[in-house]
Amino acid sequence: MLDIRQLHYFVAVAEEEHVGRAAERLHISQSPLSRQIAQLEENLGLTLFERSQQRIRLTTDGRTFLAETQAFLTHAKRLESLARRLGRGDEGGLCIGYLENAMHSGVLPDALRHLRAQRPDVHIALYNQHSEEQLTGLRQRSLDVALVCDPPAADDPDLEAAQVLDDPMLLAIPQGHPLAHAEAITPDDLAAQQWIGVTHTEGALRHDNFVAACAKAGFTPTIALEATEPLAALGLVAAGLGLTMIQQSLRHQAPAGVVLRELSWFSYRTALWAAWHRVNLRPLVEHFRTTLLDNGARGATIPG
Repeated sequence: MLDIRQLHYFVAVAEEEHVGRAAERLHISQSPLSRQIAQLEENLGLTLFERSQQRIRLTTDGRTFLAETQAFLTHAKRLESLARRLGRGDEGGLCIGYLENAMHSGVLPDALRHLRAQRPDVHIALYNQHSEEQLTGLRQRSLDVALVCDPPAADDPDLEAAQVLDDPMLLAIPQGHPLAHAEAITPDDLAAQQWIGVTHTEGALRHDNFVAACAKAGFTPTIALEATEPLAALGLVAAGLGLTMIQQSLRHQAPAGVVLRELSWFSYRTALWAAWHRVNLRPLVEHFRTTLLDNGARGATIPG
């Protein structure tokens, strides 16, 4: 096994072509330096220097070995620097799972923008997956952070989570609709309307929860059309084809022709959770997790 210290000694002697000057440069005595060079030659089975009373010069093999040694030591320095940057979380890779809502709401893009500003050399891989797939990815360590609609159980032995979004709903109405500029909107007003539903990729449970929240508020939506995601539903509202509910965080993405109204009496909210593995959080993962939680805490829709 090569001794890094001996390689540094060898380079110094080769560059100075004088053991005494090399010893001064290395801040060691001349005799120990000579012994270290001799030991290196013995371990390698290679004569690196031609020695005379006046000077010490590299052999042909020594010159070849010097070029490779210098390249090796340069790479070793880079490797050490990389390790330190990885330890600080300045470099490396992140594998992030997410739901579409994490993108639409701005939670994930905002966190990535902050991360890129502070850690420009980080490689990021994004995976659009169902919540259960993401939690499995965390357990298998194929994902570093997951953005899911429901957290793992509080007593989960492997995973932890924190809420990053708690989004109230807004009523989206076609601009020419009588309710668009009504002074007040009641549950009875909504019961008689045609609705555009949004198919939830997380399954029927979330759709059922929304319908149950409507029933609790005093109306049952008559769903005439269904869209695969909320932005498509907004496009249908703009075309005058019905009403829908969207998350408040999507209000800036509503197209022309759509009026958004708050309903103080409608309690349904859309949640988003960040989840991660409890064990061996790399500094980079910890940094991104903190960024997500800090951004969530600053969001207007997150309760304090």
